[in-house]
Order: sequence, then structure tokens, then C-alpha cells
Amino acid sequence: MSDTLNKLSAVLEERKSASPESSYVAKLYSKGLDAILKKIGEEATETVMAAKDGVPEKVIYEIADLWFHTLVLLKQMDLEPQQVLEELERRFGLSGLEEKENRRES
Repeated sequence: MSDTLNKLSAVLEERKSASPESSYVAKLYSKGLDAILKKIGEEATETVMAAKDGVPEKVIYEIADLWFHTLVLLKQMDLEPQQVLEELERRFGLSGLEEKENRRES
């Protein structure tokens, strides 16, 4: 799984220097953080609507869009998917209640 994320991350990094006329992602980058965040919000809403429709294929499609745009955000902020995977790994084995309590204490 992380191989796919790494490949996609590399492509997204390349798009940072591409012309906005040549690439959807380059266009998003050129519009800045607010445009990327808006797109993530739209994709999250579409994911919720797909889940409410109860069609598994639509849910997968919309989650793919949501993940893609969150990866665009990571690259915009000079972060890597691996950092998110490491955070998930850190949380593995903790209960959700325990993890939430740990965040409150920080």
C-alpha cells in the first residue's frame, strides 16, 4: 500500500513545478491552500453522500478522491504520506479513548 502512496507523492511533488495550464494538481497548487482545503471539504461531503446512498463502488470512488486531495494537501505543506502512516502505526494498539485522552494532555 505505501508503495502506491510513495509513487503518488512523487508525482504530486513534480506537479508543484508544472504549469497550471498543464496539470489539474498544478492548478490547485497555484490557487493555494484555501482552494485545496475547499476541495477536501467537497470530497468529504461527496464521501458522506455516497455512504448514505449505500453503493460500495461509489464509496470507494469518493474515498479515492478524498485521499487524493488530502495527499495534495500533504505535499502543499511539505509533508509525506509516510508521516501519516507512522502516526497511525503509533496509535495502533491504543484504544480510541486512550488516544483522545493523550491528545488532551499535550
